[in-house]
Amino acid sequence: MPLLADRAPAKVNLTLHVLGRRAGDGYHELESLVAFAGTADRLTLDPDAPLGLTVSGPTAGPAGPTQDNLVLRAARGLAARVPSLRMGGFHLVKRLPVAAGIGGGSSDAAAALRLLACLNGLPLDHPALIAAARETGADVPVCLDPRARMMRGAGEEIGPVLGLAPLPAVLINPGVPVPTAPVFKALGLTVGQRLDGAAHPTIAERLGADALVAALGPARNDLEAPALTVAPVIGEALAALRKQAGCRLARMSGSGATVFALFTDRRAAVRAAAALRGAHPGWWVAPTFLR
Repeated sequence: MPLLADRAPAKVNLTLHVLGRRAGDGYHELESLVAFAGTADRLTLDPDAPLGLTVSGPTAGPAGPTQDNLVLRAARGLAARVPSLRMGGFHLVKRLPVAAGIGGGSSDAAAALRLLACLNGLPLDHPALIAAARETGADVPVCLDPRARMMRGAGEEIGPVLGLAPLPAVLINPGVPVPTAPVFKALGLTVGQRLDGAAHPTIAERLGADALVAALGPARNDLEAPALTVAPVIGEALAALRKQAGCRLARMSGSGATVFALFTDRRAAVRAAAALRGAHPGWWVAPTFLR
C-alpha cells in the first residue's frame, strides 16, 4: 500500500488570556484565538511497516527520544480505543523548532491521528479520535482540524471554524527552547486563583484582515511577561519585528520563545524575514500566512 502523508502546521496563539487556575484539577484555564501557519512539519505513514517512528530534518535532534514522541503516544492511545486498528510506521520530517510555543509536537500527534483515521476510515469527529487527542496533550484536539478557532479551558473546549482571512506573517524563534512549566511557574497563580484582566474580544466569523487586526489589538498574551523572565531574548525578537516596515502587530505565541508579527501584505513579510535573517543568522525565521 502506498505511503500516506500529511502536514503538521505550526499552531500560533494570536491571543492567550489566562483566566485563572482551576480549583478542581489545578490546570490553568485559558482563552485563546488559535491560527495555523503555512510552515509545517511533514509526517508520513507506511501501512506495510510495523508501528515505529523515525525522525529527520533540521530540528530532528532537539525533538528528543523517538519512543517518547507524541506521534507514538497518539497512535497507541487510538489503538487502545479502536479494536484491530490498522497501524504502520511513521516518518517525521521535523522543521519546526522544539519547545517553542507553536505546538509542534501536538501538531505532529494530530497529524498521526489524521493519518490513522484515513487508513481506518474514521471521521475526524470519531469519539475515540477525540479521546486519544485529549489524552495525548492539551493542544492536540485543536490541531486535529488545523483552522482558526477559539480554544478555551485547558484545551478541551474547541470552538467552530472561524473562516478568517489569511494573515501575512513572520514567525521568529530566537533559538532558545522554553518549556511550558517554568513559564506558568513564573506566572505564579495558586490553585483556585483568578487573574484580573480585560475580557477577550469577540472574534466574529469570516473577518477580513483589517477588522481582525483591529479586534486583536486590545487582546494580549498573559504568558508574555513571565516568559520574558525565563528567556529575555524574546523581548529582543519582538523589538526586531516591531521595527520592520509593514508590521501591524507583534506578539508572543503560546509560552514562547516563538514570536510572530502580522504584516500589511506578503511582500512586506518576505522583506522583513530577509532582513531579520541577515541581522540574526542564528534565529529561525519563517515568512508565512496564518489561517
